[in-house]
Amino acid sequence: MVKPRSPLAAPPGTREANGATGASGGRRPGFPAALPAWGGAGAKPSAALSTPAASRGRTPKALGGELAPAVAGVGLDSAAVRAAMVRRLAQQGLAPEAVLQAFERVERHRFVDSGLVAQAYEDTSLPIGWGQTISKPSVVARMLGLLCEGRALPLGRVLEIGTGCGYQAALLAHLCREVYSMERLRPLHERARENLRPLRIPNVHLIFGDGTAGYPKGAPYAGIIAAAGGADIPTPWLEQLAVGARLVAPAELAPGRQSLVVVDRTAVGYERRVLEGVWFVPLKSGVA
Repeated sequence: MVKPRSPLAAPPGTREANGATGASGGRRPGFPAALPAWGGAGAKPSAALSTPAASRGRTPKALGGELAPAVAGVGLDSAAVRAAMVRRLAQQGLAPEAVLQAFERVERHRFVDSGLVAQAYEDTSLPIGWGQTISKPSVVARMLGLLCEGRALPLGRVLEIGTGCGYQAALLAHLCREVYSMERLRPLHERARENLRPLRIPNVHLIFGDGTAGYPKGAPYAGIIAAAGGADIPTPWLEQLAVGARLVAPAELAPGRQSLVVVDRTAVGYERRVLEGVWFVPLKSGVA
């Protein structure tokens, strides 16, 4: 039996350059090889994060897919309400300091429809179109907190299943050296690309595809986090975890009832914890 590899160590024959050989025996996608300091815990945010919304060009509308003008001035006015959101998350004890710092740096209002900007920093999920939502900040903080809990930061390469509007991917960029984020809905994949492009985050790589099979070309992963819940945790996700890595995902372990599941891969197998009830959109296969 071949022992799984460490989450940070490159497998034999693997290079972190464009088109390098992957752990699955294929070739890694041609993503930029350089990983900037911006992505690490405690790193300074990109200058693009403080750019006024009016200069960001146009962002996709939540319901439809056509483009709508960004809201002028919101980026300058949101610091206080964003700080208040972070204080509420801190008071709830949902996440470590590094996760809270990521929430403080990433402007959530940039990832929601212009008509919902006033609700961007409330602890509520919001529609982002195509039957999907951006999760409540408290839920995102809880999952990121579990992913990072008791582990040295920044994490290595992490796989996100369900890019959505790109908000969680932007948060992960502060906590991981490299983020692969998969989305099965083409309009949302494009929306995330439009949302993230002005921020110039080079350690986030967006992938259009079916996330139920994971992304073997990038494996092994230091972590996997999912924003959709199936009947159980898909076997390919578990197989793509490195030794010492962790998976955080919802799963419908009883009919109509989802729970948050944490799986740690050890040298001898998997350790699984079932936590509180949650509700995410269903995990689906295929692309649309």
